[in-house]
Amino acid sequence: MTRNRILFGIGVLAFVSVIVTVRLGGFLVDNEYRQPDRQVAAQEELGEAELVPRQQGIADEQAADEAEARARPYEEAEYRTVPFVGSRVTVWVLAQLHLLFAAFVLAVPLFAFIIEFVGYVKKEERYNKLAYEFTKLLSVSFSMTATFGAFLTFALIILYPKFTNYLMHIFSPTFLPYVLLFFLEALFLYSYYYGWGKFGPRMHLFLGFMLNIVGTAIMFIANAWLTFMMSPGKRDDIDGDGVPDFVSAVSESGALLSLRDAFFNFTWMPINIHRIIANVAFGGSIAAAYAAFRYLQAKSDEERAHFDWMGYVGNFVAIIAFLPLPFAGYYLAAEIYAFSQTLGIQMMGGTFSWLFVLQAALIGNLFLGANYYLWLGMGRMEGGVHFQKFIKWLLIAIALCFAVWATPRYAISSVSEIAAMGGSSHPQLSYLGQMSAKNTAVNILILSTYMSFLLYRRTGRQSIHPHRQLLTRAQAIVFSSAAALVIFYGVYGYFVDSATRIRFAIPQVYSVLAALVVITVIDLPLYRNAAQSGETKWGRIPAVSQYALIFIALSFTWLMGLMGYVRSGLRQEWHVYGVILDTSPDAYTPSLGFATQVVSVTVLIFFGLIGVVFWLSSLSGKKDYAPGAAAEDGGRLEGGQAA
Repeated sequence: MTRNRILFGIGVLAFVSVIVTVRLGGFLVDNEYRQPDRQVAAQEELGEAELVPRQQGIADEQAADEAEARARPYEEAEYRTVPFVGSRVTVWVLAQLHLLFAAFVLAVPLFAFIIEFVGYVKKEERYNKLAYEFTKLLSVSFSMTATFGAFLTFALIILYPKFTNYLMHIFSPTFLPYVLLFFLEALFLYSYYYGWGKFGPRMHLFLGFMLNIVGTAIMFIANAWLTFMMSPGKRDDIDGDGVPDFVSAVSESGALLSLRDAFFNFTWMPINIHRIIANVAFGGSIAAAYAAFRYLQAKSDEERAHFDWMGYVGNFVAIIAFLPLPFAGYYLAAEIYAFSQTLGIQMMGGTFSWLFVLQAALIGNLFLGANYYLWLGMGRMEGGVHFQKFIKWLLIAIALCFAVWATPRYAISSVSEIAAMGGSSHPQLSYLGQMSAKNTAVNILILSTYMSFLLYRRTGRQSIHPHRQLLTRAQAIVFSSAAALVIFYGVYGYFVDSATRIRFAIPQVYSVLAALVVITVIDLPLYRNAAQSGETKWGRIPAVSQYALIFIALSFTWLMGLMGYVRSGLRQEWHVYGVILDTSPDAYTPSLGFATQVVSVTVLIFFGLIGVVFWLSSLSGKKDYAPGAAAEDGGRLEGGQAA
């Protein structure tokens, strides 16, 4: 009752304030000095009406302004500014929020479709229910994506009108397909979501398939716009010497020479591959965080079991996509370096090199969080004690690789520390800052994480394959060989030149990928129809595991924001690298501290908004509002207070 009175008082006070403000403004306007009406009328009758000096000055000033406005030629504004925040930060935050929601909207339909397909093949309703639970997150997220996309478009048109007009001139033929695809995506998405259980399974799977195809096509078009700004051209062998040459899509003045070359530019396909993998990993982590949110709110064992399973599936998707992600990052970095050595050196050895130390810390946290969740998950099944003895060795390997990967080549030191070390690099630890050590560390991290997943998969299961010992030894040989090959190239890289050392990353990557594929191919028949020592008890996992899922999602989001800044910031003072120069007041490279602050604020805003998405999605599982029940609850409360 007291709360209602307070709200009523606030409303009355606001109403009175508005009335007082309006009356005060009217009083001031009415009491402004004016020439007496009778005197003006008398002067008009005599034909000698004259303005007082103040009125004459105002009239002359207005006439001069009007004449100047009529004579001024039209000039297109090149830049506009936003007070306090700045134009670049405004566009930066809006673009990052749009990309984060877009990545989520593109990723969730992919693994929801796969899960639904698995349920259709296995004829198990629980997969269908899980896929629907994931899909419930899409409706509001799609609206958020479209909203921030509109904000970003308006911000670019208003704040960077000349450059936006240039991009529209270059890519205007792609706008109509983009709009049509966006319309189709909305049609397929809402048909897929609201048609759950209304269509036949094959028709519904077709809708999900088309939703993924259209969404991926939209991403490919948008990626052409942004990669053109970094690499405005393609690679082709023009002179026939077998060495690809750079073919610019625009002239030196910026005139379009080939729309095809501008679209299929140098870094277009690498960014497509990198974003598809990163989007799936990011979407899986956010979906797992939603499951953790629902798990912590669950009231019954059945709900906890369901959302524990959902969190495991989301995290499984994130880990499976995360393992090849560093390789896709290497491919993108190699293509950037091939396009421009200046950009490559600036990225890995210049201003942005310290951001890769932060990247190493974030990725190390992701590996630790993912492994920790898998180790805790072993408690769901009987027989997990047998594999507990391997965890400490995996933890030691992951921690050592984490330390190596996060070690910088050159330390930020004082004058006295530089004098003591004999230079800007540490005499021993600087060896760990070279790419040979870092490539070795990340590949061993991937192998260790995959080993944790294998141990989790085998917990509580006993293979009945007739050749199980032989196959298990084959897996051990493949794993050991890949690790030995990675370490060999890592050590040998210190005894060769830098160009050869960089090429050593290729056999390291291929050996790890081959090991993952071969071990998986062996493991599938090895543990098919395996004997189980007990049933998996979903929901029987410590609550800290759910916070680990949220931590993984937070780290993924921060990592995406940071790497997005690196990719975009490499252009430095160029809108389109080497073609269109940025002459705005924001055409400078911000400090690393400022960049991380902007990324952190953006991540906090995103998680605040994704929290709203989680809350709205959770409402669908709650009971409808019942006035009678509410009145009964109110009576109980008043009765309790009276007692």
